[in-house]
Amino acid sequence: MAGGSGGAGGGTGGGDSLARRAWRQYLLQLQRHPLRTKMITAGCLAGVSDSVAQKLSGYQKIEKRRLLLKMIFGFAYGGPFGHFLHKVLDYIFKGKKDTKTVAKKVLLEQITSSPWNNLLFLFYYGYVVEKRPLKEVKTRVKKQYLSVQLSAWMFRVIVHSFVACCWGIFLNLRARAMSLKQS
Repeated sequence: MAGGSGGAGGGTGGGDSLARRAWRQYLLQLQRHPLRTKMITAGCLAGVSDSVAQKLSGYQKIEKRRLLLKMIFGFAYGGPFGHFLHKVLDYIFKGKKDTKTVAKKVLLEQITSSPWNNLLFLFYYGYVVEKRPLKEVKTRVKKQYLSVQLSAWMFRVIVHSFVACCWGIFLNLRARAMSLKQS
């Protein structure tokens, strides 16, 4: 962790910004209370994603019931599932963190939990959020599932490529800044 007294108020705290202090507090909560923190995070992110999805879909006013139900799904299912899935993956791969092991974990996650999560979400959304009859939900899931899952896999590749590109930019800028400092 960063140096400094950690005292409240008064000094500049080594130039720490509010965002940096908030981030450190979040990481501390993640370390002390991992499951609770992941549940709250997943619920909040589900709420943000649903709000954005509603606006992009043309909703003039946010449907609060839908938003709340999506947040509950993230909080009650998404956070805990992700938490325990990664514990199981760490157990299977004995805590290894090398690149090859990370790739294996991602592959295993994509062929097991991704299909399950998408299937569960489609049922939850149709039956709970939209209040459709179970028979209708089953029919819709049968029609949509394969397309949704294939899209999830393609999206994963696109996102990974985008993140890798951004990370490459960051590394190049950091290397450039360091070489300028040394000059």
